[in-house]
Amino acid sequence: MRRVLAIAVVVLGALPSVAVASGGEGGGFINLDKTLIIQAVNFGLLLAVLWRFLYRPLLSKMNERTEAIRKSLEEAQAARAEAQRERESHAAKIQAANAEAQAIRAAALKEAAEEQRRLVEAARGEAARLVESAKAELEQDVRRARQDLRREVSDLAITAAEQLIKKSLRDDDHRRIVEDAIARVHQVPSARA
Repeated sequence: MRRVLAIAVVVLGALPSVAVASGGEGGGFINLDKTLIIQAVNFGLLLAVLWRFLYRPLLSKMNERTEAIRKSLEEAQAARAEAQRERESHAAKIQAANAEAQAIRAAALKEAAEEQRRLVEAARGEAARLVESAKAELEQDVRRARQDLRREVSDLAITAAEQLIKKSLRDDDHRRIVEDAIARVHQVPSARA
């Protein structure tokens, strides 16, 4: 506004000097007579009217627009800051979720390794138990087989001895063997007592 007034003052101040330079007679660009004063008053009224009805509303609209732009910029900056905070918050949540997932994965792997170790130990224990059971069963079978073999050998030996004795012993030899056996049987309980 001050610029407009300064320009108007310069123009109004320069008009009389231009009029004087033309010689003050009717043939110049600007004549110095009462029309110049009327024109100056009209120009001043025009400036006042333009000032009042055009420049002030224009200035107020410009101020409103400036204020609206400033407010929009502040809101945009606030929205940008909020978006940045949200982005950082989401990034932190994602990072926490990733860390939690890694922890869960590590715990699951550890648990799986522990379960595998436990199962391997159980399998080894079961295998050792089965081996011991098989050894015991085998020893029992061997013992039974030995006893059966002894019985058969003793039965065969007795049978063979009987046949030999029947063929080679006479009645006197036979009685003497029986008496010796009876005597031995009587001596065994007395030795145990």
